[in-house]
Amino acid sequence: MTQPTPAPSSTPTLVGRSSSHFTRVARIFAAELGVSYAFQVVPDLRSINAADYAGNPALRLPILRTGPTTWFGALNICRELARRAPEQRRVVWPEHLTDALTANAQELALQAMATEVTLIMSQLAGTPRDDAQLIKLQKSLLNMVSWLDDNIEAARAALPRDRDLSYLEVCAFCLVTHLEFRNVIATSGFRALIAFCDDFGQRSSAQATAYRYDAP
Repeated sequence: MTQPTPAPSSTPTLVGRSSSHFTRVARIFAAELGVSYAFQVVPDLRSINAADYAGNPALRLPILRTGPTTWFGALNICRELARRAPEQRRVVWPEHLTDALTANAQELALQAMATEVTLIMSQLAGTPRDDAQLIKLQKSLLNMVSWLDDNIEAARAALPRDRDLSYLEVCAFCLVTHLEFRNVIATSGFRALIAFCDDFGQRSSAQATAYRYDAP
Protein backbone atom coordinates (compact mmCIF):
# COMPACT_ATOMS: atom_id res chain seq x y z
CA MET A 1 0.00 0.00 0.00
CA THR A 2 1.28 3.45 -0.93
CA GLN A 3 1.89 5.54 2.17
CA PRO A 4 0.52 9.10 2.39
CA THR A 5 3.02 11.85 1.67
CA PRO A 6 3.92 13.65 4.93
CA ALA A 7 2.75 17.23 4.97
CA PRO A 8 2.90 20.19 7.32
CA SER A 9 -0.43 21.32 8.75
CA SER A 10 -0.53 24.30 6.39
CA THR A 11 -0.27 22.11 3.31
CA PRO A 12 -3.50 20.57 2.00
CA THR A 13 -3.63 16.87 1.18
CA LEU A 14 -5.18 15.72 -2.08
CA VAL A 15 -6.64 12.22 -1.89
CA GLY A 16 -7.04 10.46 -5.23
CA ARG A 17 -5.20 8.45 -7.84
CA SER A 18 -2.67 9.41 -10.52
CA SER A 19 -4.74 7.41 -13.02
CA SER A 20 -7.95 9.36 -12.31
CA HIS A 21 -9.14 12.11 -14.65
CA PHE A 22 -11.08 13.89 -11.90
CA THR A 23 -7.95 13.84 -9.74
CA ARG A 24 -5.92 15.20 -12.64
CA VAL A 25 -8.30 18.14 -12.98
CA ALA A 26 -7.47 19.13 -9.40
CA ARG A 27 -3.75 18.53 -9.91
CA ILE A 28 -3.65 20.71 -13.01
CA PHE A 29 -5.44 23.50 -11.14
CA ALA A 30 -2.99 23.21 -8.25
CA ALA A 31 -0.04 23.46 -10.65
CA GLU A 32 -1.54 26.38 -12.57
CA LEU A 33 -2.41 28.24 -9.38
CA GLY A 34 0.90 27.57 -7.65
CA VAL A 35 -0.60 25.71 -4.68
CA SER A 36 1.49 22.99 -3.06
CA TYR A 37 -0.17 19.86 -1.72
CA ALA A 38 0.59 16.41 -0.38
CA PHE A 39 -0.79 13.44 -2.27
CA GLN A 40 -2.47 10.40 -0.74
CA VAL A 41 -3.44 7.46 -2.92
CA VAL A 42 -6.80 5.71 -2.59
CA PRO A 43 -5.57 2.10 -2.57
CA ASP A 44 -8.56 0.27 -4.06
CA LEU A 45 -11.41 1.82 -6.03
CA ARG A 46 -13.54 -1.23 -5.28
CA SER A 47 -13.51 -0.36 -1.57
CA ILE A 48 -16.87 0.43 0.03
CA ASN A 49 -15.25 1.92 3.14
CA ALA A 50 -15.71 5.69 3.26
CA ALA A 51 -12.52 5.98 5.34
CA ASP A 52 -10.54 4.98 2.23
CA TYR A 53 -11.98 8.05 0.51
CA ALA A 54 -11.10 10.48 3.32
CA GLY A 55 -14.64 10.20 4.65
CA ASN A 56 -16.43 10.98 1.37
CA PRO A 57 -19.81 9.19 1.71
CA ALA A 58 -20.13 9.01 -2.08
CA LEU A 59 -17.07 6.69 -2.17
CA ARG A 60 -15.58 8.84 -4.91
CA LEU A 61 -12.42 10.81 -5.50
CA PRO A 62 -10.76 13.27 -5.39
CA ILE A 63 -10.97 14.73 -1.90
CA LEU A 64 -8.98 17.61 -0.42
CA ARG A 65 -8.17 17.82 3.29
CA THR A 66 -7.30 21.28 4.59
CA GLY A 67 -6.73 20.90 8.29
CA PRO A 68 -10.07 20.00 9.91
CA THR A 69 -11.99 20.74 6.69
CA THR A 70 -12.64 18.27 3.87
CA TRP A 71 -13.70 19.13 0.32
CA PHE A 72 -15.45 16.53 -1.85
CA GLY A 73 -15.18 16.55 -5.66
CA ALA A 74 -12.99 18.17 -8.27
CA LEU A 75 -14.93 21.42 -8.67
CA ASN A 76 -15.10 22.09 -4.93
CA ILE A 77 -11.39 21.33 -4.68
CA CYS A 78 -10.46 23.61 -7.56
CA ARG A 79 -12.40 26.48 -5.99
CA GLU A 80 -10.57 25.99 -2.70
CA LEU A 81 -7.23 25.85 -4.51
CA ALA A 82 -8.09 29.14 -6.22
CA ARG A 83 -8.80 30.70 -2.82
CA ARG A 84 -5.40 29.49 -1.62
CA ALA A 85 -3.49 30.68 -4.68
CA PRO A 86 -0.66 33.11 -3.86
CA GLU A 87 -1.74 35.28 -6.80
CA GLN A 88 -5.19 35.87 -8.22
CA ARG A 89 -5.68 34.17 -11.59
CA ARG A 90 -8.36 34.69 -14.22
CA VAL A 91 -10.33 31.45 -14.01
CA VAL A 92 -13.46 30.75 -16.06
CA TRP A 93 -15.78 28.68 -13.86
CA PRO A 94 -18.88 26.75 -15.02
CA GLU A 95 -21.22 29.49 -13.80
CA HIS A 96 -19.49 31.96 -16.12
CA LEU A 97 -20.64 29.95 -19.16
CA THR A 98 -23.92 31.70 -19.94
CA ASP A 99 -24.26 30.79 -23.63
CA ALA A 100 -25.64 27.41 -24.69
CA LEU A 101 -22.55 26.28 -26.59
CA THR A 102 -20.01 26.59 -23.79
CA ALA A 103 -22.48 25.54 -21.09
CA ASN A 104 -23.38 22.40 -23.04
CA ALA A 105 -19.72 21.66 -23.67
CA GLN A 106 -19.04 21.82 -19.93
CA GLU A 107 -22.04 19.61 -19.15
CA LEU A 108 -21.09 16.98 -21.71
CA ALA A 109 -17.42 16.94 -20.69
CA LEU A 110 -18.43 16.22 -17.09
CA GLN A 111 -21.10 13.70 -18.10
CA ALA A 112 -18.58 11.91 -20.34
CA MET A 113 -16.06 11.75 -17.49
CA ALA A 114 -18.67 10.24 -15.17
CA THR A 115 -19.88 7.80 -17.82
CA GLU A 116 -16.34 6.65 -18.49
CA VAL A 117 -15.87 5.91 -14.78
CA THR A 118 -19.07 3.83 -14.78
CA LEU A 119 -17.86 1.86 -17.79
CA ILE A 120 -14.46 1.19 -16.22
CA MET A 121 -16.02 0.07 -12.94
CA SER A 122 -18.46 -2.14 -14.84
CA GLN A 123 -15.54 -3.82 -16.55
CA LEU A 124 -13.83 -4.38 -13.19
CA ALA A 125 -17.06 -5.91 -11.88
CA GLY A 126 -17.22 -8.31 -14.83
CA THR A 127 -20.43 -6.93 -16.35
CA PRO A 128 -21.15 -8.84 -19.60
CA ARG A 129 -20.30 -6.87 -22.73
CA ASP A 130 -23.80 -7.44 -24.13
CA ASP A 131 -25.50 -5.92 -21.07
CA ALA A 132 -28.14 -3.49 -22.37
CA GLN A 133 -27.27 -0.70 -19.93
CA LEU A 134 -23.56 -1.06 -20.68
CA ILE A 135 -24.23 -0.81 -24.41
CA LYS A 136 -26.28 2.34 -23.84
CA LEU A 137 -23.49 3.90 -21.76
CA GLN A 138 -20.93 3.12 -24.46
CA LYS A 139 -23.15 4.73 -27.10
CA SER A 140 -23.77 7.73 -24.84
CA LEU A 141 -20.04 8.23 -24.30
CA LEU A 142 -19.31 8.01 -28.01
CA ASN A 143 -22.09 10.50 -28.78
CA MET A 144 -20.80 12.99 -26.21
CA VAL A 145 -17.20 12.80 -27.38
CA SER A 146 -18.34 13.20 -30.99
CA TRP A 147 -20.33 16.30 -30.04
CA LEU A 148 -17.33 17.74 -28.22
CA ASP A 149 -15.14 17.07 -31.24
CA ASP A 150 -17.60 18.98 -33.43
CA ASN A 151 -17.82 21.93 -31.05
CA ILE A 152 -14.58 22.26 -29.06
CA GLU A 153 -13.05 24.86 -31.37
CA ALA A 154 -16.11 27.13 -31.28
CA ALA A 155 -16.50 26.65 -27.54
CA ARG A 156 -12.91 27.66 -26.89
CA ALA A 157 -13.30 30.68 -29.17
CA ALA A 158 -16.30 31.79 -27.10
CA LEU A 159 -14.32 31.79 -23.84
CA PRO A 160 -12.88 35.08 -22.53
CA ARG A 161 -9.60 35.85 -24.27
CA ASP A 162 -7.95 37.12 -21.09
CA ARG A 163 -8.44 33.87 -19.17
CA ASP A 164 -5.56 32.12 -17.46
CA LEU A 165 -7.51 28.90 -17.05
CA SER A 166 -10.97 27.48 -17.63
CA TYR A 167 -12.63 24.54 -15.90
CA LEU A 168 -14.09 23.50 -19.26
CA GLU A 169 -10.72 23.19 -21.00
CA VAL A 170 -9.12 21.33 -18.10
CA CYS A 171 -12.00 18.84 -17.96
CA ALA A 172 -12.01 18.31 -21.72
CA PHE A 173 -8.25 17.74 -21.75
CA CYS A 174 -8.38 15.30 -18.84
CA LEU A 175 -11.29 13.42 -20.42
CA VAL A 176 -9.77 12.90 -23.86
CA THR A 177 -6.32 11.98 -22.60
CA HIS A 178 -7.91 9.57 -20.10
CA LEU A 179 -9.88 7.86 -22.86
CA GLU A 180 -6.54 7.27 -24.58
CA PHE A 181 -4.84 6.17 -21.37
CA ARG A 182 -7.53 3.62 -20.50
CA ASN A 183 -8.32 2.63 -24.10
CA VAL A 184 -12.03 3.04 -23.43
CA ILE A 185 -12.77 4.31 -26.95
CA ALA A 186 -10.48 5.10 -29.84
CA THR A 187 -9.84 8.85 -30.06
CA SER A 188 -7.62 9.04 -33.15
CA GLY A 189 -10.55 10.04 -35.37
CA PHE A 190 -11.51 13.03 -33.23
CA ARG A 191 -9.19 15.49 -34.91
CA ALA A 192 -10.37 18.68 -33.24
CA LEU A 193 -10.08 17.17 -29.77
CA ILE A 194 -6.65 15.72 -30.53
CA ALA A 195 -5.47 19.13 -31.79
CA PHE A 196 -6.86 20.77 -28.65
CA CYS A 197 -5.09 18.24 -26.41
CA ASP A 198 -1.83 18.74 -28.30
CA ASP A 199 -2.14 22.47 -27.67
CA PHE A 200 -3.23 22.30 -24.03
CA GLY A 201 -0.73 19.52 -23.38
CA GLN A 202 2.13 21.98 -23.89
CA ARG A 203 1.37 23.51 -20.51
CA SER A 204 3.80 22.53 -17.79
CA SER A 205 0.83 21.66 -15.56
CA ALA A 206 -0.34 19.07 -18.08
CA GLN A 207 3.12 17.62 -18.54
CA ALA A 208 3.67 17.34 -14.78
CA THR A 209 0.42 15.42 -14.20
CA ALA A 210 0.59 12.68 -16.84
CA TYR A 211 -1.52 9.63 -16.04
CA ARG A 212 0.16 6.65 -14.44
CA TYR A 213 -0.82 3.77 -12.24
CA ASP A 214 0.15 4.24 -8.62
CA ALA A 215 2.33 1.54 -7.06
CA PRO A 216 0.35 -0.79 -4.77
